[in-house]
Amino acid sequence: MFTTFIGMAPGVTDPSALSPPETPKFPKRQKRSQVARACDWCRVHRIKCDNHVPCLNCKKRGGQCNQGEVEVRTLPHAVRKIEKLETRIKELEQELENERKNPKLSTEDGSLQNKQSGLASSGSSGRDSTGVLGSPSDSEGSLERKRSGDGVRIRTARRQETWYGPSSLFYFIRRVNTFLNDSFQQTHPINRMLPDSNKLFDGPNQTSESEQTRQSARTAGDQITENDYLTPTQEDYFINLYWQSFHTALPILDEVAFKEHYQSLWTTLGGERKPSALADIVIAICMQYGMAQQSGARRADVVALNTKSDSKDANNTSIAGRWHYQRCQRLLTNELESPTVFTLQCHILSTVYLCAGSFPNMADSTCTLAVRTAYMLGLHMDPPEETSQRERELRKRLWWTLYILESKISMKLGRPFLLDHSDTTCSLPRDDRESVALSGSVFTPLGQGATWLTFHVENIKLFLAVRAAYTAFYKKQLNTANNSNNQSSRDESGIIESHAEYLGPYIDRIEEWVKAVPDPLKTKRQDHGTPFSTDFTPLEFEPFASLWLQRQRLLLELMYHNLCINLFRPFIRFIPSTRPTPIADKGAAQCAVHAITLTHIMYQVLSSTSILTGWHESFQWQWNATMSLIGFAIAYPQHVSTPEARNAIDLSIIVFEIFERSLPSATSAATIARSLGAQVDLIAKKIHSRQDVASKMANPPPAAGNWESLADESGNVAVSQVPTDMWNNYDGSSVSLQGFWADSIDMALSVDTQDFGMLYWPNMNSDISSQWAYPQI
Repeated sequence: MFTTFIGMAPGVTDPSALSPPETPKFPKRQKRSQVARACDWCRVHRIKCDNHVPCLNCKKRGGQCNQGEVEVRTLPHAVRKIEKLETRIKELEQELENERKNPKLSTEDGSLQNKQSGLASSGSSGRDSTGVLGSPSDSEGSLERKRSGDGVRIRTARRQETWYGPSSLFYFIRRVNTFLNDSFQQTHPINRMLPDSNKLFDGPNQTSESEQTRQSARTAGDQITENDYLTPTQEDYFINLYWQSFHTALPILDEVAFKEHYQSLWTTLGGERKPSALADIVIAICMQYGMAQQSGARRADVVALNTKSDSKDANNTSIAGRWHYQRCQRLLTNELESPTVFTLQCHILSTVYLCAGSFPNMADSTCTLAVRTAYMLGLHMDPPEETSQRERELRKRLWWTLYILESKISMKLGRPFLLDHSDTTCSLPRDDRESVALSGSVFTPLGQGATWLTFHVENIKLFLAVRAAYTAFYKKQLNTANNSNNQSSRDESGIIESHAEYLGPYIDRIEEWVKAVPDPLKTKRQDHGTPFSTDFTPLEFEPFASLWLQRQRLLLELMYHNLCINLFRPFIRFIPSTRPTPIADKGAAQCAVHAITLTHIMYQVLSSTSILTGWHESFQWQWNATMSLIGFAIAYPQHVSTPEARNAIDLSIIVFEIFERSLPSATSAATIARSLGAQVDLIAKKIHSRQDVASKMANPPPAAGNWESLADESGNVAVSQVPTDMWNNYDGSSVSLQGFWADSIDMALSVDTQDFGMLYWPNMNSDISSQWAYPQI
């Protein structure tokens, strides 16, 4: 066997000592820190960054540290991005499909409840610095667009149907017309209840045949300025008229800046003014107003200077100045891509011109263009700090004037709002003396801190309060409509009453605004009456007050009454209640008293002063009040306010006859009011005859023949004592309905309940040739 021997060096006893020497150990190298993404500043300067925000470099330099969005630079990144987007699209499509299957609004959703969980929360979220209650959720446009099933379609002059919402007067006229048609067993088209339904023009852009022939002879190279327009002297007259009329109601122009701009247009050697859209629309709107102030033959001669036509439209003041309006619109087409403040001012004044001319759909379209222009200019936000105080205040006045105008048109036509107040950060304009000095116009202060700009601020506050009430009411109506699919018609009275209760706190906010209006902006009442009240006391005009100040006072009070009419009008119903609805009945009565008050004011002002002569919008207010009074008198023939309402209808006819001097369309309005007044009398006479028969057949008959024996000491009628076929009135009286409207109840029910969630509309005959046929009694 072999044996292995290990040799050792002398003196070495440990075998491990023969192992090679160990390598010396160095300190472990620290891992380099990785930065996910450098900030923008470090990346541009190509220096090392860190993962802190802000990074160390930005801290040292005292600058802002931010990181832009990571761009997709590789194919895998792009594929992942596409997959993510496709997944999101599928999710949205699934949500849309679920929404279509379930049409109910998710009112239980937390976001909606946070926006409107009650009046308290909505009031706190909707308040601005002035303390005015704002809209409970001014993103109401998305909700209102879901109300496509409501409203009414009216044929225009070109036989095209146009949609108007539930808050519009057209919708209420349709209800009245449908009920009268069924009550008198006849077919009468709604167009015959509209003043001047067969208009000569669809709009101020349309021309007659003679004008088309004359325009076709012009070549494309003709200049915009033609002989159809006014002379420099005539232009100067109408421009000066603007500062005493529209300027104090629409403070959107800087008087000094405009006059400088207008003077710069006359620098040509040919004696013709340079084209200016702003100058043209100012002249057009003042011609429309100024022509209405003229009398008879002189008005026809002056308007003929502008229309250059021998047709019968020469006396129609609603289209006076249309040549200047048309030229303004042609010039504005060159500014659509790069709008300026001048562009917005032109759009606002064009909307006012169309509203005064009774072209509501064109006014709505033009106002839409103005709203988009305002957003382009950033007017919905507070002006930049670097702008001058003068420009800042002008931008604020422009935005809030547009807010008033757009709110007025949307509520009048029953269409969704365009301006979203929840996204607005623009504060209210100032009305102190410093702002007046910067406005470019000089007017005497009114006292108590009020100035000529205070009217504008108070008008804004009024519309903020009214729009909050409007939005809350119709949002509740929408929720009721979506939740009433399984409810029977017997619940309709309770629904109406709940709507009236819900609206109450918002009406209180409007009344608080009335109390806060400065005294210099209130027209005093005779016999110790209260301004802005419905006590029917006559006005007391201040003898030495400026015309513009008296007009501001009247416009503010008349607008208040007009908006209240629109808010309370949905509570006017044409069917008897299945149970008492005192709050809703009070709302209907409030609509009537506001309409009566407006009519009395209009009659006194037009018959004794010239403050509102030529102011076309006041005619529209009177028409709105008259039709509301007619509907109230038909629906509540035995109400305590009905006699006064019937007298106000006759008074409104006199008002229309006064308007005939300056507005030809008032003639048809007076004719319609007379015809419908006769219908009201026929209904009242028929009910009285039925009431007499019922009282004679009763055993024993009531003591006074009018159910007074059923009233208690307070004058209220006990519900259990009133027969089920009697009409319950707010004043406690009852009227027998048996045999008179028996056949019309189903039709009227379908009309009335559409306001509260039951959408049934009868098919109406649109034969324009149909006439009212009065039954013989």
